[in-house]
Amino acid sequence: MTELKLYNSLTKQKEVFKPIKEGYIGMYVCGPTVYSDVHLGNVRTFTSFDIIYRYLMFKGYKVRYVRNITDVGHLLDDGEDRMLKGARLEQLEPMEIAQKYSNGFHEIMRQFNTLRPSIEPRATGHIIEQIEMVQAIWDKGYAYESNGSVYFDTIKFAKDHDYGKLSGRIIEDLLTETRDDLKNQSEKRHSSDFAIWMKASDDHIMKWNSPWSVGFPGWHLECSAMSTKYLGETFDIHGGGNDLKFPHHENEIAQNVGSCGHAPANYWLHTNMLLMHGRKMSKSDGNTISIAELLTGDSPHVSKAYDTMVVKFFFLQSHYRSTNDLSDEALLAAEKGYNRLMDANKVLQKMENTSGTTSDLDKEINDLIDMAFAEMDDDFNTPRTLARLYELVSKINGIHDGHLSMNDITSDTLDRLKTTFTSFIKDIFGFIETTDSNGNSMDGVMELLIEIRQEARKNKDWGTSDKIRDGLSKVSIVLNDGKDGTTWSQN
Repeated sequence: MTELKLYNSLTKQKEVFKPIKEGYIGMYVCGPTVYSDVHLGNVRTFTSFDIIYRYLMFKGYKVRYVRNITDVGHLLDDGEDRMLKGARLEQLEPMEIAQKYSNGFHEIMRQFNTLRPSIEPRATGHIIEQIEMVQAIWDKGYAYESNGSVYFDTIKFAKDHDYGKLSGRIIEDLLTETRDDLKNQSEKRHSSDFAIWMKASDDHIMKWNSPWSVGFPGWHLECSAMSTKYLGETFDIHGGGNDLKFPHHENEIAQNVGSCGHAPANYWLHTNMLLMHGRKMSKSDGNTISIAELLTGDSPHVSKAYDTMVVKFFFLQSHYRSTNDLSDEALLAAEKGYNRLMDANKVLQKMENTSGTTSDLDKEINDLIDMAFAEMDDDFNTPRTLARLYELVSKINGIHDGHLSMNDITSDTLDRLKTTFTSFIKDIFGFIETTDSNGNSMDGVMELLIEIRQEARKNKDWGTSDKIRDGLSKVSIVLNDGKDGTTWSQN
């Protein structure tokens, strides 16, 4: 087995991963802000970290995966709380908004077959911990109060510590913090200072008592407080979208150093953007698509509905640190690629061998399996892993078609190949069999049709046999009759 290497955004290089405690990993990922439906870019990020989580467990680590729910303190550029705006627009209580969109987020994640995190804390459930962290920062001299709000003193902090290392910014270049209440900019000593506690206006609904005012915590504070509570003052991996490097993650580091004396995580992992037609998604110019539109095909940007597993496969065709360019053409290609992978696995699992011997083919298959795992160990490189799996698909199809001989591989190698495909498809990538509109497994339906066709052929009922074959062909399903029986594939 090769060593696991991660690209650390903090050091800007790949590093051999060494957990703080052998065999155990603490991982924190910034979760959704539940004031509206989760968007496709978020899904890509959470799918990427789900695969990272799955692979770490596959390698034998016991992982505590913490992913938060932001239900307070995440402000619009005009200073309005996103949760309150959503509540006002939908005429609901803020906690109704939080619950509604949390439920929606969990349902989407279920459809993409992502695993639940070990702990999913909410910001509103950890107000005490956040107030305590503000007090700790205050006691260390890195905070000041102004009109009831408490701000982090970035200038003083930068004199004592390295501020800006993650994002690569220097203090003179820091832009005005756009997540604070812009109406209160005059309260700050410096434009780069950011709120860790904000005094609430009289009409603000979500507010709590604190030593400084009745108010609510700053956006960055919740992740610092909750990651520290559940993973300790220093843990292994912190992840999130690339857009969170600054200001969110940079300020998280400052808060943890300011309160605890050291940075929270040893390795920082960031996913890149999801584009569409080579551009950033934007509602204003119509270059956007919702998850519902993608799954129903109800959008001018797609020619058909796509299954969640096809979309996940599309995500995996790009490295998590690379941009992902969504288009109908790319999704059509992903659908063919996904079906080819799953079809090969169905053929593989039916293969049997008791008398094969070691040969060049046997060695090639074992080498490709080793390389597939090596690619995953190289910063979770899913596109290169898929490339190795497709080299194995060619071997599988070659054996099934008779172009390669089953006698040239040992039973141990065949067993390893079967196990490897099951591990990647189900355990690591989290693919599940696609279902029809009624929720029935396509495999079950096709096995029944193949059985009926085989019975018809046995009885020389060629009319029924041809009717099944031709009918399936009209819906792009092809039956393949081989020496090991009949398999099916979808074009």
